[in-house]
Amino acid sequence: MFRLTDFTYDGKTVFLRADLNSPVESGKITSDARFRAVLPTIRHLLDDGAKLVIATHQSRPYKGDYITTEEHAQILSRLLGQEVEYVEDIFGRYARERISSLKPGEAVILENLRFSAEEVFYKPLEECERTFFVRKLAPLIDYVVNDAFAAAHRSQPSLVGFARLKPMIMGKLMETEVEALSKAYESDERPRVYVLGGAKVDDSLRVAENVLRMKKADLILTGGLVGQIFTLAKGFDLGDANIEFLHRKGLLELVDWAEKILDEFYPYVRTPVDFAIDYKGERLEVDLLSGAKKLFDQYPILDIGSRTVEKYREILMDAKIIVANGPMGVFEREEFAVGTIGVFRAIGKSPAFSVVGGGHSIASIYKYNITGISHISTGGGAMLSFFAGEELPVLKALKISYEKFKDT
Repeated sequence: MFRLTDFTYDGKTVFLRADLNSPVESGKITSDARFRAVLPTIRHLLDDGAKLVIATHQSRPYKGDYITTEEHAQILSRLLGQEVEYVEDIFGRYARERISSLKPGEAVILENLRFSAEEVFYKPLEECERTFFVRKLAPLIDYVVNDAFAAAHRSQPSLVGFARLKPMIMGKLMETEVEALSKAYESDERPRVYVLGGAKVDDSLRVAENVLRMKKADLILTGGLVGQIFTLAKGFDLGDANIEFLHRKGLLELVDWAEKILDEFYPYVRTPVDFAIDYKGERLEVDLLSGAKKLFDQYPILDIGSRTVEKYREILMDAKIIVANGPMGVFEREEFAVGTIGVFRAIGKSPAFSVVGGGHSIASIYKYNITGISHISTGGGAMLSFFAGEELPVLKALKISYEKFKDT
């Protein structure tokens, strides 16, 4: 794949696809973490004299955080110390005229890409290439830089549509992500421990199945809803209240799949030995083997228990490679952050090479000032797809572009 240093950009128009999709409260962006992550790429391009066109999506139609990129422009301007102009258009005449009038070292950011219907659907590269979005903008662009690793598992016009038309280049963030995840996945160092938590149960099951079958993992530790599904698959009864919650989430249908994984790879998948429930507004830890069904019938499980944290900590301290995605519980409530904090702090203190990803995981790491993790990935879904052994459309597009333009 092409890297930033393979080209010079003085006077060239560069389309930079970033992922600045950020949390929003009351119409305002609450975290600039993803903005800071792409600053090295932006600075490299501007310092080299590029005419820079930045593009990002923000949320999806009809959601509360579906906003324009006007504030994104303001945040980038503040962080860069120079103006990044907000262009209230995507590929219409106004956008094209503004792109054509850019001077070296100037930057603009286009409107939220998902205001365009073509950007909402996932389509093969060939179809993305034929969209109005790509056909209108391609003639104005010299290079495409993709730094949107968090969206690398998607196939949309802005992400893959230019690959055969213009040289498509990895940004610094993309390069760092690919190198760190590849190092963790390909390493022969042992033991290799995967920690799978959070609510993306089907994605986590795909990861578990792939890394165990491909002999990329020696042990899997589970928490969050992933841990609950595996616990049910082991034959434990988590009570009416929790089973009803999992049913409403459409997760009970995954128990059979989890059971098949356990049958094939026992005893390499570990599940919590105790849980913390919300007992009348307070944290109460319940041992799984202590006849806890009556409590589980009435009260929701919101975290793993302290005994589980200690067992996981011992395993993590001896690991050589750690991959983690998703929190152990509802860490937003301080009394139920014990599991997430304990496990992530253990990862940080472990001498292992560690990769942690997922939006909620990152939020908990920053909230509780957890340090020592080797690589914090900006991609949750993309990271899970990578470790599930799936081909990421954006990485495939980067390879296609390299083959197309490597001799030009």
